[in-house]
Amino acid sequence: MRRSLAPVAVFAGLALLVSACSSDKPESAPPGSPTTAGTTQTPASPDSTPSSPSVPPTPAGPPKLTKILQQPVDGQHVVTQQRKYLVTRGSDDAGITTVTDRSSRRIVVKHVPPAGFVAQSPVVIDDQWALIEDIRDDGPDPEIRAYRYDLSTGKSVDLASQKALPRISEPEIGAAGGTFAYSSTDAKRRSCLVIAELASLKARTVSCVADPGYVADPVVSADSVTFSEITSPQTTRRCKRLLTAPLAGGMAKPVAAAKNCIQWSGASLRGATVWSEVGASDPDQYQSTGYIRETAGGSARSIGPIVTDTVVACGNWIHWEVRTVTEGVERFQLQRWQPGLARPQRIYATPPDAAVTPPTCQDGNLIFEVAHLGAGSKYTEALQVTTA
Repeated sequence: MRRSLAPVAVFAGLALLVSACSSDKPESAPPGSPTTAGTTQTPASPDSTPSSPSVPPTPAGPPKLTKILQQPVDGQHVVTQQRKYLVTRGSDDAGITTVTDRSSRRIVVKHVPPAGFVAQSPVVIDDQWALIEDIRDDGPDPEIRAYRYDLSTGKSVDLASQKALPRISEPEIGAAGGTFAYSSTDAKRRSCLVIAELASLKARTVSCVADPGYVADPVVSADSVTFSEITSPQTTRRCKRLLTAPLAGGMAKPVAAAKNCIQWSGASLRGATVWSEVGASDPDQYQSTGYIRETAGGSARSIGPIVTDTVVACGNWIHWEVRTVTEGVERFQLQRWQPGLARPQRIYATPPDAAVTPPTCQDGNLIFEVAHLGAGSKYTEALQVTTA
């Protein structure tokens, strides 16, 4: 593989980073918690423009926020919640992944990574199957393993044994429901983007780039996949550009950059794209500049700084995180946009001393986790946002 793999799954990694702050393990939220089950958050009141016939109407009022799970920072962390199953990951070093039936609360899968491996997000899941990925990047022999579990029996199959399915070669997997996208290496040593179906394991190759270039960072929406193509990776001519391709089939087309050659991540939906760019010499690559383009040939509009690598499409919206620092106090926001809006909407803002994971999407619901690290009790809560 061309680069080191992410050492820790993002949800478990957040817990490990903050667990040293406190040994408090509250059973419920302390008074004054920012959200409770079934409550709503009021977004900023953005201007909007009338929706075109091809764009779903913008709903009146703020979206609904529902609490999925609250735990101590060193407890279980929500990876995703599907209509039948809840997927959580432990704060142990390997990141043990558990799939629980939401109705019966029966554990149907408890996945322990092999020795030397750690769990990697996300988990791809539908009503029958779950795909869980592990990575090993320490030592001279890095490796990626992925397993498909039958949720009716709890039995797993190593995807490497499925000859019709190209091997996974980069750790990032994009998914929307039972459709997932990933990088593979073909017989010509080209890095290729593959789209596959979880249920059938049928796959097709979308686009390839010659070695030493590679493709990475796929983000799947309801109708398309957006991904990166990195060329000349070890030279001063390194370029990271975005492309998007329809899930129904067809050629991948580039997303024209606004300024920088390094387009970090993005998501496309109904022909519109939100993406971020960062300069190769920028000192803070955690922050990037976000852009909106309503159509493939339209002009790019800046949406200001966003947190790098947090753009995700869900339901009828594209979402991302924003970080602000006011008088030394760091806060995070979740924002969203859809074609027809003049500017983004804010749908969630953290209180002071809180961190938030990048959002994921499942069954049209946005899911994210907030770690509350203030002076009082320290805990995490996973929230779900309706996106219709």
